[in-house]
Formats: sequence, structure tokens, C-alpha cells
Amino acid sequence: MTYPKIPLAQSIIELLRAKGITNIVISPGSRNAPLTIGFVNNPNFTCYSIADERSAAFFALGMAQQINKPVAVVCTSGSALLNYYPAFAEAFYSQIPFIVISADRPQSKIDIGDGQTIRQENVFANHSLYNANLTENTSEENDLLIQEAIDTAFVKRGPVHINAPFEEPLYETTSELLVTAKIISSISKEFTIAENLSEFATIWNTTKKKLILVGVNEPNAVEQQFLDTLANDPSVVVMIETTSNLHHPKFINTIDTIITPFTNEDFLYFQPEILVTFGGMIVSKRIKAFLRKYQPNHHWHMDSLRAYDTFGCLTKHFKVTPNLFFQSFFPLTQKVESNYNQKLQNIKALRQQKSLEYLAKIPFTDFKVFEKVLPALPKNSQLQISNSSPIRYAQLFDIEKSIEVFSNRGTSGIDGSTSTAIGAAVGSQKPNVFIAGDIGFLYDSNALWNNYIPKDFKIILINNGGGGIFRILPGHDETPVFTTFFETSHCLTGEHLAKMYGFNYLTASTETTLENSLNVLFSNNEKPTLLEVFTPTLENDKVLLQYFKELV
Repeated sequence: MTYPKIPLAQSIIELLRAKGITNIVISPGSRNAPLTIGFVNNPNFTCYSIADERSAAFFALGMAQQINKPVAVVCTSGSALLNYYPAFAEAFYSQIPFIVISADRPQSKIDIGDGQTIRQENVFANHSLYNANLTENTSEENDLLIQEAIDTAFVKRGPVHINAPFEEPLYETTSELLVTAKIISSISKEFTIAENLSEFATIWNTTKKKLILVGVNEPNAVEQQFLDTLANDPSVVVMIETTSNLHHPKFINTIDTIITPFTNEDFLYFQPEILVTFGGMIVSKRIKAFLRKYQPNHHWHMDSLRAYDTFGCLTKHFKVTPNLFFQSFFPLTQKVESNYNQKLQNIKALRQQKSLEYLAKIPFTDFKVFEKVLPALPKNSQLQISNSSPIRYAQLFDIEKSIEVFSNRGTSGIDGSTSTAIGAAVGSQKPNVFIAGDIGFLYDSNALWNNYIPKDFKIILINNGGGGIFRILPGHDETPVFTTFFETSHCLTGEHLAKMYGFNYLTASTETTLENSLNVLFSNNEKPTLLEVFTPTLENDKVLLQYFKELV
């Protein structure tokens, strides 16, 4: 086997191998040549070459999201490293295991005017769970730092940074393994309930209004028996977001549709006494605004790692998984007679009827596109949704329960949604559909500069000529300042990008052409396909805002 001649590079590679890291995303460069040589020539690793570091990092993030273990990204020295930061921050807030390995120049070359050098050590300090700043020579201390970084990414589920200085020559190889991967660190990953739950059960058993709110969640993360227990308690309302990947007929899965028309009297009635949350970030601004104004007496959050005080009233963080919590908690509880759930079920039925009536009469707009696209998605596929308007529209509809839904909701940025979706498609090996808005798609167009896109990967691009989310937000005026600096009005399409990167290209601009194009899109899996749907810029916001007015 061919190894890099630099022992430090060998140590990094051998320790990643020993810890079970198998996927390496490399951005071409010179300073990282020792790592590239080692990873590519080692059959224990699957390596991917992606030139744009920002795209490479999000690609790796998408893979890690799916395989549920760290993926490593490797770059050269200098500004290349900084392009990892958007994905690094997303990994931090979405709790995705992620390892950045940056090649660096020796410390003696930093800040003396040498080319392609920046202060790389601790560059991700605000969001890194562990920083391993290595020295040039192999040592037990270096090995310990590397292993602690890897273990932290696994156990604390987030991003870590390993910075490795290499001196020239960089490309020399050897057939001799000069180091031994000695495992000298390990972090336990065992979670138990330390609290006595009886006092919490007492509160639960005497409370008539309990709200369960679930954000981003992995598919099949919560046992169905626990979901059934919650659904069948008349004092409990379960509200789930599209990204929760939870399903039950009694759950409220279109939150904004339910609460937007509420009067002050409705909000006062619906104000929970207990709020229980689990899962990641919440999309709905309306539910956040509601719970911040009408706060519960108790807010309990379940997460084995961390809890955010999203509503300003967090009273208890249970550092366990929902399954472990419910397993211990439900035997202590009993159903409480209440009309809390039934009243919300009645409202849900009314809203569903009003929604159908409204959708039947609206013109072809973004709202109509989502009404047609979501039911057409193949069963047992995976749906990735970009941020801003697309994820919010998706929250207004049912999605077939066999479809897994993901979105970068950690930082809610548009910067790497396409790259993430492609990485997820590679990692999951499932049919993958990505729904994107035009601004997010164009912003991350280098995502398509990728040799690993599966043949059955599909993009549905909704092109409304700008950032439609800014038209939905209150206070916009139809002025050049708004269209240029907020909406980012444009006349660009995805046609030539599709041609350049070898995608099939389809279009739609009416309900009929959309239905026809969807049939073609989902019947052809021989080549990645981009379906671009054109909607009227000036009508989308009006149709959506009117929808909420007609729900009562």
C-alpha cells in the first residue's frame, strides 16, 4: 500500500480508520496532499473529490445526516478552510457529526507574509465542540487530540476541527507504515434518567391542557406505542412539523393553518399548562410567537445533549432520548378528562375543509405547485426541502408517511441546501427529491459540480423571479430598493446549468404542464433531472396571505 511519507498524516489517517470513519470528502489542494495521498490509496475509505469547499462541506453534511456517523472533509491551507464554516455551523445547531481536517503550514510560517496562510487554529471556536491543534511531529499528545476530536463528533453529535501543519515536501510517498493506531481515548455514550419522575407525573396527572411540540426528528426515532399513548389522551394535543417525521391521524401537522386565524380568546383557551418539546429547530414563527406570549407553567424538553430556551420558559431539560423518557414516564401517568384535544380536532376538520375550498379556486401560483407536487412524490422516497419559502409552504400540507423529510433547519440558511440534498442522496441510497426556490438554487449552483449525483436524483425548482419569502413578510413596498436589495429580482433560469452539468431539463408554467412534467420526472430514473416550475412573481404572496383569511 502507498502511504504519505509524513508521519503526522499517517497518524491522522490510521486513527480515523481505527475509529470507523469511512467517508472522506476532499477538496483538491497542495498542502493537504499528504492526507489526500493517504486516504485515496487506502481501501478502508471511500473518497469524494469536490472542488468548492463550501459545497463539499454541505455534501459531507448531507451524507452524515443519513449515515448517522461522522464524515470527514479535508482541505488545503488558507481561505479554503473558511468556506467550511456555513456547514460547520449547520452541523453544530442540527447536531450532525462532522469532522473538518485542515492542512496548515507550520506555525513559524504564519503571519510572516507567506502565501496561502491564515490563523487556522481555533478558527471555528464559537461553534466547534472540539479543536485539535496538532504539532508537526507525531506524538502521544497529538494522537490523543485526534482521538478526542473523533470521539466528540460521535458522542456529542456535532462538528470538530483537526488542524494539521505539514512542511514540504508534501508529495513524497512510502510503502512503509511508520505509525501504529493506538486507541488511547474513548468517550462513553450512555444516557439514563437521573431524576425521580414521580413529581413530574403528579403535575402531568393533574393538568388538563398539555401540548407536545415536535421539531426536526430522524425517521423512526420514536416508538409508535408512545405516539399512540399521546394521541389517545384527551388532555394532550400533539403538534408536529413536516421535518418531525412523525405521523398519526390525531396529530396536528399543519400548525400555521390551525393557529393563524386564532382570536385572542382562542389563544387564551389553547394556552397549555405543560409544554413538552423534543426534536430540533421549529420552523413555524407563529407557534413560537404564540408560546412566547402565552407561556405555559412548565416547559420540559427532551434531548440527550442540549436544550434551547426557545420560548423563554424552559423549566426542565431531560437529558435522554424521547423513547427512554416515555418508557419510564408513561407507567406513572394516567389519562385526564379534558376537551383540549377534541376542540383542536374540531378546528382541524374545519381548517381542512376550508383549505380544500380555497385551493380549488386559486390560480397557478407557488401554493398550487405544492398542492400538486407533494402528493405526486414517490412512496418510500426522501424529500429534501430548501429554506425560506419552500419549507414554509410544505408545512401547509400532508406528506405521505413513507416519505422521509429533511431540511437544513439548524441555521435555516439557503447556502448549501442543494449540496446537502445531493450528499444525502449518496448517503441514503434512496430515491431523493429536492424542492428548491430559485434564489437558494442559484446561490448553491456549484452543488451540481459533482461527479457523484445519483441517476434518480431529482430537483423541483420553483422559479418565481426572486426571493418570494420577502413578499410574504409584512411591510414590503413595490420599489426598486425592495426588488433589488430584498427580493433580488432576476430573469435567470436553470436551463443552461442543467445542460452544463448533464441533467435532463423539464419545465412547467400551468397546472396541466406541471402534472405532465411530474409524470415524466418520476417515470425516468436514467439521468438526474431538473424540473423548473415558473410561477407569477406578483401573485404568490397575495394568494398565500388570502388563504389564512379564508380559513375561519
